[in-house]
Amino acid sequence: MAEPDLNLLTALDILLSEGTVAGAARRLGLSPSAMSRTLARLRATTGDPLLVRAGRGLVPTPRAMELRERVQTLSREVRAVLRPAPAAMDIRKVEQTFTLRANDGFVEAFGARLVSAVAAAAPGVRLRFAPKADKDVRPLREGLVDLEIGVLAETGPEIRVQRLFRDRFIGVVREGHSLLADGKVTPERYAACGHVVASRRGRATGPVDDALAARGLARTVVAVVPSFRAALSVARASNLVALLTASFLEAVRELEPLGGRGGIQNFTLPIPTPPIVVSQIWHPRLDADPVHRWLRGVLLRVCQERSASR
Repeated sequence: MAEPDLNLLTALDILLSEGTVAGAARRLGLSPSAMSRTLARLRATTGDPLLVRAGRGLVPTPRAMELRERVQTLSREVRAVLRPAPAAMDIRKVEQTFTLRANDGFVEAFGARLVSAVAAAAPGVRLRFAPKADKDVRPLREGLVDLEIGVLAETGPEIRVQRLFRDRFIGVVREGHSLLADGKVTPERYAACGHVVASRRGRATGPVDDALAARGLARTVVAVVPSFRAALSVARASNLVALLTASFLEAVRELEPLGGRGGIQNFTLPIPTPPIVVSQIWHPRLDADPVHRWLRGVLLRVCQERSASR
């Protein structure tokens, strides 16, 4: 099989961007006839018409629409590979937006400090936090996400991972709850309470249930909510016990009145659970990018400083 002509990738990117042969020809510095011949080669290579006549203009085929974002990403990567690496970078002059995928708990606990640290060093860098509905790494592979933050799940062998900090689960109840008013919190008394669980995917069980099961115990999960913030609200206004992370509760208490208590009390779980290891995850195509590398360093420093202050 003959090696593909990578020049066609750039031509396809510009054709799909311009939507006309004449516009693509101007961008590439070619004559319209030469651009038409390139389009013919692209059609032969892909087995699809790509752009078809509609009145006086051209419209993309479904296959071309499917390829558009992938071609843009690949074209950017090719240009980045062939561009000389800068000898030095002035981060204050960088203007770039990064998409970070993280859950609500992380954003509440670390988001403000991260945004402040980035803005202080690089006023032109913007952060866009995207919701983390699952642990699929495809958004990283496809260039839709620049950096993912969370507990490591199954990833491809090429995905880069760096540990940020360790977290732990704690129990939270409303002030005056009988669980804390009537003596020591034992596994049996903890399991006997009603519970509210935070889960983006609607799961009612987790490591705490495994630890209880090892003792022959099971808790009753009365409600499943999508976020730690919602679980905290339910626990504050009911007799249910919430399970939160220590980092999230610390952030909440920094922002709330009443001396940081806000009508709630927390306690150490009466059963051991594995520590929560939170990492930053990225695709190797960004490994050597100087601005991305700088952002990873800022994120690591912010997480470590906050964890050390606990």
